Amino acid sequence: MIDRVEIVAQGGNGGKGMVSFRREKFVPRGGPDGGDGGDGGNVVLLADRSVRTLKELGRRRIYRAERGVNGQGADKHGRRGETLVIRVPVGTQVSRASDGGSPEMIGDLVAVGQQLLVAKGGLGGWGNARFKSSTNQAPRIAQRGQEGEEARLRLDLKLLADVGIVGLPNAGKSTLLSVISAARPKIADYPFTTLEPALGVVENGWDRFVVADIPGLIEGAHTGAGLGLEFLRHIERTKVVVHLVDGSSPDPAKDYETVNAELRRYGQGLADREQILVVNKIDISEVKGRTEELRETFRAAGLEPMYISAAAGDGVDELILRMAQALAAEAREGVAEHVPVLRPAAPSHVVKVQQEDGAYRVEGDRVVAFAEMMPLEEEEARAELWRRFQRWGVTRALRRAGARAGDRVRIGEREIELEG
Repeated sequence: MIDRVEIVAQGGNGGKGMVSFRREKFVPRGGPDGGDGGDGGNVVLLADRSVRTLKELGRRRIYRAERGVNGQGADKHGRRGETLVIRVPVGTQVSRASDGGSPEMIGDLVAVGQQLLVAKGGLGGWGNARFKSSTNQAPRIAQRGQEGEEARLRLDLKLLADVGIVGLPNAGKSTLLSVISAARPKIADYPFTTLEPALGVVENGWDRFVVADIPGLIEGAHTGAGLGLEFLRHIERTKVVVHLVDGSSPDPAKDYETVNAELRRYGQGLADREQILVVNKIDISEVKGRTEELRETFRAAGLEPMYISAAAGDGVDELILRMAQALAAEAREGVAEHVPVLRPAAPSHVVKVQQEDGAYRVEGDRVVAFAEMMPLEEEEARAELWRRFQRWGVTRALRRAGARAGDRVRIGEREIELEG
């Protein structure tokens, strides 16, 4: 039941800033007018009901958003890159791989329209107009665009079925699935025939939905007895549960309670799921003869089951219609008016300094991004960097950590000397 793919998402690179000066005929001392580069596009996952599996997504390895457009003269800023939207099934769990560690779950897309930002686009570089000051009227530097974020993702789909058929072993679940869909599960007249969930697509007019034949369970399933934990995990995200009871059982009402007791003990809201109670095997004469008795027994408990014969097809069309109606009601309730975009933690402006192999490592999202985008091979750019760092408190933090003029300072992938 768990469909898994691994992909790489890459945010678009930011566009480069422009070095430009006004060149109008009657403006002899035209100032800098280089525009900023556009930000790179983000990569976003979108939960879409029309997508059923992750199979198509796994056909590509890398998903890359559009890069930002470079800045131009006359203060023209570059266009930002378009966001890349990747549509995934509702119920997709997203984990991000870290270096040397186990994947960390960063989002769970459980509602239609829910979005998750998985890779941010790089910032666009500043044009030289941004660096104009009272002491530098004609700056000749511009930033390069920041590289987009890269994320190695693992997508796990925990929902492949809209409807899960549950019940004790040998209740007729596989037979029912084979009748209402084109699925051909293994069928035999003994318990635990089904060892793994089988899926079938059911068509009801224009509607199509997926039904799963879930392995049977026994008392104590919530502790792992029999096929219990596998059974319970597989129905965690089905929207509707068809609870199939064997009408030929000595005590169908007790069988019904046994399954529901396991659902309650397992938790995860399974006991509160929309449930359709169905009594099977009414084609057997002894079951048909006790139908009224069963009706009274369940009615006393406030239940009105449907009565079918999966083998003979009696009552099956009515059951399919009931499933479709329950799913339609669930869909109406499940659509939120406003579904927020899930985002990783916002960039931090906090600056930290620590010693590292005879140098000083500066950490902080804003300062690292700024330094990596500056053309530090140019003297003017280095001077501008330290002017900014003076204002942002970075120089003060370095002094407090013991750094002196001439010491090596590492900022992201760059290494420079601390100026006096």
